[in-house]
This record gives sequence, C-alpha cells and structure tokens, in this order.
Amino acid sequence: MKFETYLLHGLFVACFAVCALVMGAMLTAKPTSANIAGNSVASVLLTAPTSCAMRPDGVICPIQHG
Repeated sequence: MKFETYLLHGLFVACFAVCALVMGAMLTAKPTSANIAGNSVASVLLTAPTSCAMRPDGVICPIQHG
C-alpha cells in the first residue's frame, strides 16, 4: 500500500511539472507578426496567388469558362 502511495505521489509531481512547464511556455511565448497591416492593399494583392488552390466548384473557386 505504501508503494502505491509513493507511486501516485510521484505521478502527481511529474504531471504537475509537465503542466507547469507547458503553461510557462505558453505564457512566455513571443508571437510573430505577419506584418501585413503595414503594407498597402496593392502589395498584399500582388503577393496573393492568382489561381484558386482548390478544385473549381463555383462556390469557393469560380469555374473558368472558355
């Protein structure tokens, strides 16, 4: 019975340490910005793809006739 108690206490400490490390990593992470807000609309449109990446279905991607 004492062995199981020590095992459960050790498991609790290990889980608490992992949770604390993950929470600390999330709270201290520095996000990277895309820097799109400072650009003009023309430069953003020039860097956008000219064709739809998905299959042309008429709803999301227009169907090219002709």
